[in-house]
Amino acid sequence: MATYVLVHGAGHGGWCYQRLARLLRAQGHEVYTPTLTGLGERSHLLTPEVGLDTHIADVVSLLEHEDLHDVILAGHSYGGIVITGTADRARDRVGQLVYLDAAILYDGESLHDVTPALAMMRDEMKVVDGMELVLWPDDPVAYAIYGVTDAADWAWMRDRLKPHPWRAFTDKLRLVDPAAVAALPRTVINCPATLEKRVGESLDRYHVGDHVWEIDTGHDLMITEPEKTAEMLLRLC
Repeated sequence: MATYVLVHGAGHGGWCYQRLARLLRAQGHEVYTPTLTGLGERSHLLTPEVGLDTHIADVVSLLEHEDLHDVILAGHSYGGIVITGTADRARDRVGQLVYLDAAILYDGESLHDVTPALAMMRDEMKVVDGMELVLWPDDPVAYAIYGVTDAADWAWMRDRLKPHPWRAFTDKLRLVDPAAVAALPRTVINCPATLEKRVGESLDRYHVGDHVWEIDTGHDLMITEPEKTAEMLLRLC
């Protein structure tokens, strides 16, 4: 039996993995789907201090309190940065990393540094209680990014999506031992439509891993193609 920890992306919550988690559990595996501080059912905990380090600490705390080891740690989108930081802080608990159409950053980088398209999000920013928030559920940019075209799926998502703190996109990833993180077994699952938006050196890193696979679907592959995503994750057991 394997242990999967699935970390969601910006604006989402653990809820987005319902379909995928159900498929993995049906095969007898243990699955955790934490919700990061300030999002999903934890949106009431959002403060100006919440950023990338907060979200990394969320997942590290889960690993420690549940006493998990040798986990298959998967992250979607922004969650890719979170799992990289988690692996650095809890190296002895992580068996392998999986990037689900996810952001892959190196030490000292922020998502803003390597993603020019974030400028579109910033144009739709709203400031609430001193917090700069992006990816509002009614934002057409968010709809375009998530790539969910089924009306029923979008309605289900829209009721659960929350705005994301801009700070998390500008915080830099700080790793104590980048080499140790890089040495972990790594699987990269890309969606072609997302790859088309990546440029230069930041594109090359999405083709490096022990396994590099593709699913031809929208960015939210765990919602649009849960069966294909589960099948790939099950290969890693």
